[in-house]
This record gives sequence, structure tokens and C-alpha cells, in this order.
Amino acid sequence: MTVTRRSFLRNSTMAAAGAVAAGTLSMPNVLRAQEAKTFRLGITTPPGHPWNNAALKVGEMLKAETKGRLDLAVFPANQLGTEAVMMQQMQAGSLDFGWIMTAELGSRIPSIAAINAPYVVDSTAKVAKLVRDPLAMKMLDVLPKETGTLGLAWGITTMRVVFTAKEIGGINDLNGMKLRINTTPAYRDFYQLLGTAPTPIPTPQVFDAMSNGQVDGLEADLDFSWNQRFDKVSKTMLKMNAIFMPCVALASGRVWKDVPAADRELITKLTKEALDAQIDATVANEAKLLDEFGKVIAVKDVQVADAGKVIAEYDKIWLPKAPILADLRKLGATL
Repeated sequence: MTVTRRSFLRNSTMAAAGAVAAGTLSMPNVLRAQEAKTFRLGITTPPGHPWNNAALKVGEMLKAETKGRLDLAVFPANQLGTEAVMMQQMQAGSLDFGWIMTAELGSRIPSIAAINAPYVVDSTAKVAKLVRDPLAMKMLDVLPKETGTLGLAWGITTMRVVFTAKEIGGINDLNGMKLRINTTPAYRDFYQLLGTAPTPIPTPQVFDAMSNGQVDGLEADLDFSWNQRFDKVSKTMLKMNAIFMPCVALASGRVWKDVPAADRELITKLTKEALDAQIDATVANEAKLLDEFGKVIAVKDVQVADAGKVIAEYDKIWLPKAPILADLRKLGATL
């Protein structure tokens, strides 16, 4: 279920008041009440995004599998704070779960940021294969020590695209443009190598920033872009075929240690199932989204003749910080 802070607090207060008004409860009911739990999950993306739908599906399955004993309240669109704040909440044990993008995780752990490097793969179908490889799960082994969280599963987006406020011919025309990007250093370094001026702007302000000329363009995944209708303030969309932004389903280490082993196993299983379905749906839905965008905006497929040069320059920066990038490139070449 999707909830707001206000409804969560209101329902909790009403439930407590009802228990007091009842005066007494039988012992079996007390025990059942103690066993019942509603976990809280925070996520940055807005309602309707595939990640949000997958999180809601986990809640539905969890409630059904446990006959209502366990439930999951999903707080979308940063209702509980930014991803950085949600990470702090999970470290403190005040938030049970968070589905956090690798941009945030990579800003803390360079080896996680390696998956955001350009040209590791060049299609959404290959992204799906990449995050299902054992190497991707192994990347999450550092999380308990570095962040106090555990990684349960990966979710994906489509390969990211660039929208521009004016018509352009191709990637060379990005040179000199003010481009709103995700603030992860992994993306910043890539777009700087392409000659752009990366410009960080909070997500809720991006549409207005494009319409009033504050930036010349922006980059995002297809699902989020359609949700926000960035085509309405753009003339060209470039299929970059270069980078993507996955998320990781995280559990608070402080919370997780007190969850019974059988429940941990069930939650992990259901999370993987929901995100596996999300991954497959994202791959399958990409062509439809591209077709919808193509009806209202010029869509251009970027072929980067000197991708090797960009990769070499990028890896000079990132390989010393994240040696696992070499392994990711080797894996990507086989997919």
C-alpha cells in the first residue's frame, strides 16, 4: 500500500485509541497483535514508476503469504526524505527498507558507482542480464560494512536518454550545453568528457528549468521521462546507448537482525520475484515507450565513433577508485 506520513500517523493513533477504548483484550489477540508488523519502505521515484509498482507488489505478496501478519507500507517520492536521509534512517534502524539508486550508493562506495560507468553495456536487454549475473550481487557484499544495510536485489531502468530544448543533429551538438544530470560523480565525469556543462538541479524543478531556459537539456530514463512528460519541453531525444541507473533493494541491518530467519527468507524471495518481474517488464516496455516518444519528438539513435577514446579517458579516472570496473567491462562484452 502507498501511504503518506499523515495517514500513517492518523491510522496508528486511531488503532491505539481503539485498543484503549476496548478496555481489555484476550491473550491470544495480544499475541497476534505483537506478531503483526507493518514494515516501512522508502523510495525516491513517484507513484506509477515501475520501481514503485514493484514495491507495492512486494507488499501485496507479503500480506497474502503471511495471511496479514506482515505488511509493507510504501512511501514514494521522497516522502521520508532524500535518499541520503533514508540511508541515515536505515542505519539508525528507524526505516526498515529503502530502494536506493546506485547514484546515492556510488557517492559513498566507488565500487558500486562502477556500474554507472558508460558503455559497460549498450542496451536495456543487456542491463537485465548484467544485474542478474553473480558479479552484480557480489558487488553488494560491501554494503553491511560500509552502510549498515543489506542488498536484497537489483532493479533497473532503461538506458538513459538525453532531451534537448532545441533541435540538434547528434551527440557532437551536446558540446557546450548546460545539461541537467543526476549528480553522481560517475555521470558527471562522463558528460564532462562529452563537453557538456553538467548542472545539478533537484528533480522536481527539472521540467521548469527546461521550459525557462535554465538548462539546455537533461538526461533521464524513459519511464521517468514519460511520467514527467519531458517531451513537452524538448525538441530532440538522443538514445545515448551508454549509461543506466539501477536501484538496490536495501534492508536496514539493525532491523534485519531482529527479523525471524523464515521472514527474512520470505521477504528476500518476494523482493527478488517482484524486481525480476520489473526487470522483464522494463525490457519489454522499452520499444513501446520509444514509439510513444517518437510520435511527439525527434528520436535519434547515437552512434559514438570514438567510444573507445571516451572509455579510455573515463577509466583513467575510475579504475584506480573502482578496479571492479574492469570486471564489469569484461562481463558486459560477453552479454
